[in-house]
Parts: sequence; structure tokens; C-alpha cells
Amino acid sequence: MRTLALSAGIALTAATLALTSTATAESHVDPAIAGAIKARQAHMQLYAHNIGVLGGMAQGRIDYDADLASAAASNLAALSQLNQMTYWPAGSDNASVDGTKALPAIWDDLPGVMARGAALVEASAAMEAAAGGGLESLQGAMQALGGACGACHQNYRQSDN
Repeated sequence: MRTLALSAGIALTAATLALTSTATAESHVDPAIAGAIKARQAHMQLYAHNIGVLGGMAQGRIDYDADLASAAASNLAALSQLNQMTYWPAGSDNASVDGTKALPAIWDDLPGVMARGAALVEASAAMEAAAGGGLESLQGAMQALGGACGACHQNYRQSDN
């Protein structure tokens, strides 16, 4: 029993130290920048979730469901049209802050970023129109959607490799 209590105490102390280290490291980042990074990462997770549903159907990993496909596509269309201006403050790139994959190139090529954002809005609208119309229709819209996402990631997001 005493060993169990001691082990629990050591684990709790280690967890507290880990949290304190994380909080200390994050405390050096401007709270507005840290909040912007969290917001944009959450937005990207929502994109990924909905694209995952559509991509899973297109690839046959998820059974096609017109209602679910339409909902995911509508979510993407809505997400793509949200004003994201406050997500991208200067100094929130991966050269300035740990924990983000946003490359400094974003701030050096705002016209390119805007063009790629417009392509995502267009591809999301096309997917919204296609998703509920059958599996072939959904599959036909996937290439443009994937291309719009990939074009931004190629130029403005640090690779996972």
C-alpha cells in the first residue's frame, strides 16, 4: 500500500513538473499570438475532420451516405468562408513560436495566400453542390478540394517529414 502511495506521489509530481514546464515555456509567447495559433489549429482540425469524412467515402473506407456527405461538405463551405484574419498575426510562424507548422512564407506572400484561400472557397462550394448527389459526384469534386488544401500546405505549412 505504501509503495502504491509513493508511486502515485511520484507520478503526480512528475505530471505537475511537466505541466509547469509547458506553462513556463508557453508563458514566453504573447497570449494573443498563442490564442491565434490555437484558433487556427482548431479551424484546421475541423477542416480535416470533414474532409476525412468525404475522403473516406470517396475511397470506400466509409459507406456513402448522402446526408452525412452533404453535412460534411456544408461544414467545409461554411468554414472556408469564415474570416480568418485574426488567426494569422505576424510573429505566429514556426520560426517565431514552437508548436506551429505555419511557415514565414505566409506573411511574405499574402496575395498567394489569398488566392489559395479563394480556391478553397470555390472547391468547397463545388463539393457542397456535389456531395449529396451520389458517390461518383462526390468523387468528382474531391480532386479540386484536395488540390486546394494541398496547394496551401505545399507552400505555407512545414512538412511532417
